[in-house]
Amino acid sequence: MIYPKIPLAQSIIQICLAKGITDIVISPGSRNAPLTIGFASNPDFKCYSIADERCAAFFALGIAQQIQRPVAVVCTSGSALLNYYPAVAEAFYSQIPLIVISADRPQSKIDIGDGQTIRQENVFANHSLYNANLTEEASKTNDHKINEAIDAAFYKKGPVHINAPFEEPLYETVSELSVDAMVHHFAGLNPIAPVDDLTDFAAIWNQSAKKLVLVGNNNPNLISAATIEAFANDESVVVMTETTSNLHHPGFISNIDTIITPFTNEDFEDFCPDILVTFGGMIVSKRIKAFLRKYKPTQHWHIDSLRAYDTFGILTKHFEANPNTFFANFLPLTIAVKSDYFEKMNQIKSIRKEKQAAFLNKVPFSDFSVFDAIIKSLPQESQLQISNSAAIRYAQLIAIDASIEVFCNRGTSGIDGSTSTAIGAAVANNKPTVFITGDVSFLYDSNALWNNYIPNNFKIILVNNGGGGIFRILPGHAETPVFNTFFETSHSLTSEHLAKMYGFEYIIANDETTLQNGLKQLFAQNNQAAILEVFTPTLENDAVLKQFFNELV
Repeated sequence: MIYPKIPLAQSIIQICLAKGITDIVISPGSRNAPLTIGFASNPDFKCYSIADERCAAFFALGIAQQIQRPVAVVCTSGSALLNYYPAVAEAFYSQIPLIVISADRPQSKIDIGDGQTIRQENVFANHSLYNANLTEEASKTNDHKINEAIDAAFYKKGPVHINAPFEEPLYETVSELSVDAMVHHFAGLNPIAPVDDLTDFAAIWNQSAKKLVLVGNNNPNLISAATIEAFANDESVVVMTETTSNLHHPGFISNIDTIITPFTNEDFEDFCPDILVTFGGMIVSKRIKAFLRKYKPTQHWHIDSLRAYDTFGILTKHFEANPNTFFANFLPLTIAVKSDYFEKMNQIKSIRKEKQAAFLNKVPFSDFSVFDAIIKSLPQESQLQISNSAAIRYAQLIAIDASIEVFCNRGTSGIDGSTSTAIGAAVANNKPTVFITGDVSFLYDSNALWNNYIPNNFKIILVNNGGGGIFRILPGHAETPVFNTFFETSHSLTSEHLAKMYGFEYIIANDETTLQNGLKQLFAQNNQAAILEVFTPTLENDAVLKQFFNELV
């Protein structure tokens, strides 16, 4: 076995291995050579080489998203580290475990004019759970910090930073370890807290005729079938789910904006629940957030073992528990309450469904009709990754097959690493993975395709409307040079040459017929990663969407 000669690098590598951190994403560099040599020379680690650090971090995020264990990213000193920040922030708000290991110059070289040197210590302090600023020599203190950082990533579910200073020579190796790193055991570090006494809350629940359960970003198969059925069979409960909730039942409402956008003030007042129960991550729908901030429920309970964001300004109780555990303890205490709350919303849901179907039957070729066709064509048991901005908002309007897992970087809602994340996720799971993205998001993260690990069954569906279409459906749109240049970022670029350069099959669609044929071609083979680029009319898309909401009334 080959090991780096530098003892500190040996300690980091030993502790990572002992704690099960075996997925390592490395970006090329010199200062991180001791770590690169140690990780890549040990067959117990699965190492990936991704040159662009921003892409590397999001690629690692995608892997961690799927395996639900920390993934380490390793970089050289200087500005390389700063390119991790968008993914670090996403991991922080999405509660995804990510371990940043940065090589650094010795402290004596900082701020004296040495090359490739910045102030690396605590650089992610605002968005990290632990910052291990190590010293040059291997020591029990360093070992303790490394252990603490890894434990925090595991148990607090988020990013941590280990900053390791190395002095030259950097490339020397040895055949035997010179240090025996100290490893903390995981046992007892994260005791399961007992669920609160729920009697008083059950009493409130049992006296309420209108309960709204709102589910945000959620991992698949988290909630038990018994809990799902209990909610579905309670006439005083309405369950609203988002596309990223991965929670399905025919009685649940999965297209929130379609339901509530046409509401009058009277409708909103009638719909306002006594109790709002939330779990899962960030909510996409701006309309439901605006509604709950204006028409405030008396009670808002959020269920999460770690965090509770007061998204609507009405949080009354944070239950620090896994949602499944909470409901298993809570629901046996509840009783049936006479109510027409569910029935009213179910009738509205049926009306909206008919009106949506009628509209889609006559709608011209546009972003809306394209997203409808794409989502209805997705293979069962596949995984869907969605980029932010318009893509995730259109997806929210369309029902998706319950067998399809859905993911999106909603922690910070940025477009910057959506493609890289999707590729990392595709590498980490065995399912065919489809990534739906807009043109600006795709172009922004085009270095994601500079990746030697993309599976042959990875598909990209690129909806190209010639700019940032999201800004046309937001307030403030006006057809002016300022809008077109600085907001929409109008362009005439395509992915054709990128596809050729990176070895993707390239398919084009620009109307209903070529779209249907393109989707069939895209899903017919899994021997080569592929891009289906769909061109939609820039100037018509927002009008179509606005007309859709007008015709729901």
